[in-house]
Order: sequence, then structure tokens, then C-alpha cells
Amino acid sequence: MNDKQLPELYTCISPALLHLYDVSKSIVVIIDVLRATSTIAAAMHNGAKNIVPVASVAECIRIGKQIDAITAGERDGRVAEGLQYGNSPFEYPRTFIENKTLVLTTTNGTRLLHMALEKGAKEIITGAFSNLEAVCHYIIQKKMPVVLACAAWKDKLNIEDTLFAGAVINRVREHFSIRCDASAMASNMYTLAEPNLYEFMKENNASHYLRLTGFGLEKDIRHCLTANTAPVLPVYQHGSLVKSHI
Repeated sequence: MNDKQLPELYTCISPALLHLYDVSKSIVVIIDVLRATSTIAAAMHNGAKNIVPVASVAECIRIGKQIDAITAGERDGRVAEGLQYGNSPFEYPRTFIENKTLVLTTTNGTRLLHMALEKGAKEIITGAFSNLEAVCHYIIQKKMPVVLACAAWKDKLNIEDTLFAGAVINRVREHFSIRCDASAMASNMYTLAEPNLYEFMKENNASHYLRLTGFGLEKDIRHCLTANTAPVLPVYQHGSLVKSHI
């Protein structure tokens, strides 16, 4: 198959740029490595029945009461006021989350997911290093256009989401037409960082590395930069994220 026949892949490095991409025929991969999509993958891998991503804390509390679910989320890296649980993968072991519904709100990731919905995304999945190979396998199998959508930090580019986009690109490039400067940048950055993602974040004073380290969350950072610890594929269907069986 020549390049013109391959589906296109783009990287959107900030939610503020999402309007520039046609998502109506695309799989949109929501990327929020630190930590929403890492937490989603962990909870799903540990048996969560489904995960309801919502935009606001008030909505999280309201829906949680309606459906008797676990309500969780963060604002600016800390557990959001009014919620009992936060946005760490370590908070959702199988003994706690199995067969339960999690309603989750985060500063960047769940916001971006709802933006993609509002813009008519054909399909939405979530990706993090913890489910890297599952994401790559899925988008290759689907043979559809893809937008790798980075949640970033309050619309400002961040390093870790861009690195994940690069990791995906470097694994799937033979299956897609990629003519996108943001994708080239992400790919090159990941190639530089691949020997030690944590040290790359540290050496470059990544903003989210500094923010979470300031909260004593080095363990979370290291976990969220480790590949394939939660090999599941969360896909958005009928208002919640569920496990895909592709």
C-alpha cells in the first residue's frame, strides 16, 4: 500500500489547537500521561467495570451519587475539594476497584475528552505509556485516521504527553501517512528520551515533573513513564470508558 492510501495520523500538542484538526472521521487518542490516562488504564486493568469521565467536580459528585459510584479527581495535581479519591494509579488496586464504576474529573485529560466529543470525534480512546502497545495495536487494526491529542497543561505544551505521541508514532509509522511537523517533533523528542524517560523529564525541568515532585509524587511519575503495566484499551462508548476487546 503506498503512502497516499494509508490513513493519516496527526499530533495535536495542545487542546487549544484541537479545532485545527478534523476529528469527525478520526480515532482521537486522549493522552494525559501525568496522570489521568495512566490512572484510567490502571483502574481498568484492575477490573473497573467502567469509568465515567466528567468535566467538573460538581458533575462528578452528582453523577457519583446517582449511580452509587466511586468519585475521584484532581485539580492542579491535588485531590479536588469535595472528592475522596485522587488521580494516582496507585489508588485503584484490584481489591478496591474491581467491578466498580469510577467517575473521574481531572484538570486536563477529562476536559480534552469532552472537547473531542463536542467536536464530533468518530471514536475516542485513551492512551498512556502504561497501555502503549494496546493503543498501537488498536489503531493499526482499525485502519482509520488518527489524531494523537495531548492534554498538555492548561493549554500549554508539556513534555510527557508529547513523548507518548512520539512513542506511538515510532511504533506505527509504517501503517500511516504522517506529514505533520508536530508528529516529527514528537518522534524526534522520544528518540532522544527513550533511553531514560524519567531522567529526560528531570534534566529538562519538565513542568509537570517539578509540580508532582513538589507534592512528593516521584513514584507516580516513574510508574506513569513505564511501558505496558496496564495492557488494556479504554474506549469511549455511551458516556463511559469501557475495555475494548480488539
